[in-house]
Amino acid sequence: MAANIYDVIIIGSGSIGTPAAFYLASAGLKVLVVDGGASVGQGSNKKAIGGIRATHSDPAKIRLGLRSIEIFSSWKQETGDDIEWNRGGYCFPAYREREEKILKDLLKIQQQYPLNIEWLDARAMLDIVPDFSAEGLLGGVYSADDGNASPLLAIHSYYVHAMKAGAEFFFNEKVTGVLAQSGQVTGVRTEKGKYFAPVVINAAGAWAKGISNLYGDDMPVVPDSHESAVTESVQPFLGPLVVDIRPSPGSANYYFYQHATGQVIFCITPSPNIWGENTQETSDFLPMVARRIVELMPRLKNIRVRRTWRGLYPMTPDGFPLIGWSTATSGVLNAVGFCGQGFMLGPATGELLTRMVTGHLTDDDTDTLTQLSPYRAFVAAEQLK
Repeated sequence: MAANIYDVIIIGSGSIGTPAAFYLASAGLKVLVVDGGASVGQGSNKKAIGGIRATHSDPAKIRLGLRSIEIFSSWKQETGDDIEWNRGGYCFPAYREREEKILKDLLKIQQQYPLNIEWLDARAMLDIVPDFSAEGLLGGVYSADDGNASPLLAIHSYYVHAMKAGAEFFFNEKVTGVLAQSGQVTGVRTEKGKYFAPVVINAAGAWAKGISNLYGDDMPVVPDSHESAVTESVQPFLGPLVVDIRPSPGSANYYFYQHATGQVIFCITPSPNIWGENTQETSDFLPMVARRIVELMPRLKNIRVRRTWRGLYPMTPDGFPLIGWSTATSGVLNAVGFCGQGFMLGPATGELLTRMVTGHLTDDDTDTLTQLSPYRAFVAAEQLK
């Protein structure tokens, strides 16, 4: 077989493309991953803070989240690689009637699915997170089976095992064209050459729209800048990842957790959105989020922040991913628009993409793909972005 002929070519070596390469190669397919970066996960993956949850508001993402948690939680046992998985849970506190109603209304939906999630009163919530400010606390939602892990360790482990399974990775190669003949994809062109395959997967993250234009599609994915930070390492004191959904000037919500290695990692959802590819840190982020976090958890007032950074969330009109075969060019598979949740959904998505390519879809897969079709009407909206 010619060296530049493959069964599948994946564009992007991030949270979606690298797990997909592992599962596709493990299924016996000859896989090539092409990325313009210098190494694996150099796009949005290394900017992720590491939260992993199945606590979503729709069945498609709940399914993907549950399966990803199964994979993350057993990864060390299966591979021997420590990705710093911690089943710390997720916690959504409520201090106002508005947030209490939002969380309880969502809970009615979430409890229709196999999620370990419940509403806790204020006393029970303080048993889970004793350092919450008790003043005005009404209670909150707690999902015990969610967790967190290291995006850097996880993506590197997937990369190593994908190569062991036979996948090839070509870095520093920007895709400049998608090749097709009579409406059928035949491969890709990069700055260094041409590579051929009957299946091409667009897993280009925040840059997915530009890639989709190369094969005649127009995926509605727009990058949105989010800032994050990490503190010094301290003794363990916080179990779950905390999400405070109260809006405030400059942010729709914020979230933080203590990683297995002791650092507190935190991020905000900007409001209004900050569209574009600018990843320069700002002077506004840290004062804004620090004030909010300390009000919620006063014991954090003296902890020192070590580093801030800014990454891109590939957003879609409704906050849900776009997964499905292109209608513009046969053989192209879209796996884009994960809205900052590519890391937490990546393992299950990689398995799903493998079943799509090999033709082994389940009934649940069919339902998930209907909900996440790139060509849906975008009438709904994710409630827990």
